[in-house]
Amino acid sequence: MKRKLDANDVPSPEPAGAEDQEPDFEALGLDPRLRQALIKEKFTKPTLVQAKAIPLALEGKDILARAKTGSGKTAAYVLPVLQSILQQKSADPSLKATTGLILVPTRELAEQVQKVVTSFTAFCGKDIRSINLTQKVSDAVQRTMLADFPDLVISTPTRVLANVNNSALSLEKLSYLVIDEADLVLSYGYDEDINLLSKAIPRGVQTFLMSATLTSEVDTLKSLFCRSPVILKLEDKEEKGAGVSQFVVKCAEDEKFLLTYVIFKLQLVKGKVIIFVGDVDRCYRVKLFLEQFGIKSCVLNSELPINSRLHVVEEFNKGVYDIIIAADDQEVMGVAKPTKKSQEAIEEGAEDKEEIGSSEDEEEVQEGNSKKAKRRKMTNKEKDYGMSRGIDFQNVACVLNFDLPTTSKSYTHRIGRTGRAGKAGMALSFVVPSDQYGKHKPTSVPSSKHDEAVLAKIVKRQGKLGHEVRPYHFEMQQVDAFRYRMTDALRAVTRLAVQEARAREIRQELIKSEKLKRHFEDNPDELRQLRHDGELRAARVQPHLKHVPDYLMPTKGREGISNEDVGYVGFKKTNENRIRKARDRNRGKGKGKKVGGKVDPLKTFNRGRK
Repeated sequence: MKRKLDANDVPSPEPAGAEDQEPDFEALGLDPRLRQALIKEKFTKPTLVQAKAIPLALEGKDILARAKTGSGKTAAYVLPVLQSILQQKSADPSLKATTGLILVPTRELAEQVQKVVTSFTAFCGKDIRSINLTQKVSDAVQRTMLADFPDLVISTPTRVLANVNNSALSLEKLSYLVIDEADLVLSYGYDEDINLLSKAIPRGVQTFLMSATLTSEVDTLKSLFCRSPVILKLEDKEEKGAGVSQFVVKCAEDEKFLLTYVIFKLQLVKGKVIIFVGDVDRCYRVKLFLEQFGIKSCVLNSELPINSRLHVVEEFNKGVYDIIIAADDQEVMGVAKPTKKSQEAIEEGAEDKEEIGSSEDEEEVQEGNSKKAKRRKMTNKEKDYGMSRGIDFQNVACVLNFDLPTTSKSYTHRIGRTGRAGKAGMALSFVVPSDQYGKHKPTSVPSSKHDEAVLAKIVKRQGKLGHEVRPYHFEMQQVDAFRYRMTDALRAVTRLAVQEARAREIRQELIKSEKLKRHFEDNPDELRQLRHDGELRAARVQPHLKHVPDYLMPTKGREGISNEDVGYVGFKKTNENRIRKARDRNRGKGKGKKVGGKVDPLKTFNRGRK
């Protein structure tokens, strides 16, 4: 932007901090109906990626933007696409054609984008119609939906290609193409689909590539679809994780369970927590372990039906659940082959497990390439499903890496789920020293063998970003008082109990997800009764473990566990037992004197007045 000249033909000085000033949504020139929807959704000021990308998009430029999950990328491309469609409809009200296409790697992300589109078009009436092709409907129903020429289509590449091939979807008048999580689309095995779509999509289509990282896959997509795109590499203080305090605890394998018990039972961590574990079995083992102490949690893994996963995330974001145990299966096992149980679940409507993370250095890239060859053999159905980092968790106070990820990049994505929107957050990671690996077989996982090597990469990577990963020391002498309780609980969580819990959870969630779906659409209030954090009771629960007796508490209370003051970790008792306090007050209100440990009825008899 050129500066004005003064009387001496000298450019006038820029106001201080002009570069830092971001426009509001009013200044972006959006349609009043879109602005009204933004007000309803409480969008006040655009995020960094929105402030940079929307003006360029409205100018008709192709955009390649790198911005972290949760930074507002979805609105950054949805708003300009909706704005352009409204302008087209204003110029030609009779226009009936699909002009916008949004490609995403997973069904979860497709559902998430569809919700955003629906909320932003709330005041547009019938001027904009959008459909999500990843919905579970028959081909005949899908053809009927597409026959009415929706303005915007949201889908995975496989579904789009299938409908293009059977002539149900026409891309001849396509004007806008968006590929969200572009670095994952090819990693998910959509190579062939993308290449075929590139031939079906007209040239000159305005393209948006949105990604958390700029990888070779993104370069491939750029060469296929973009014309000299504007590249935005956006990292503000929030995206760099400046609000996240990072700590590491070196401990033995069984001590992971001990410290987790102490942290939650003594409420050392406040707020909502995501616990990341290595695989699905580990997910249920931790849940059953916490059940022993009366600590409720819900699980999230790619073995559960899609509707259940979406509902779990939605309820977590609303504050219904405080603890989610997320199974990061691909970190340990790569692309796992479906087991007999999971295959049966797929046939009944559950989705197979699949989550792919992008690699950090050359060794990880080579490993990813070998995995990619295996992924090409996946069926079309399998490719459409899976957990994705595109899912947004809101207001997360702490990320607990119960099992350390196998790459520093995955660690960055995990801890990026806390410390957002200017709020402070905490990341606490358990690391098993190499000399402790394999010492406790029941709690051992293969990935822990390389924890120290992965930690070195994490420290190096975070150091380059200007962040410090600090050691966190528990007073183990005080914690040891709880060890025998941890041992009792682990003894009850057998391998058979874990398998039964896993199978039971799938059966329960299938019923909730499929058979009752239509019923709950008509009766939304009853959906609240479907809690995902209920006890599985596959392991024998010992009632005495739910309470912490006074003799176990350190002499200095929670301060005896750790003397460091960090993040969301609290060390003082913040809430009193109000019920017990009320009972004590009632006992002292002269209800009668006790005789031999019982209330004397003669002392409490009230004679009625005449």
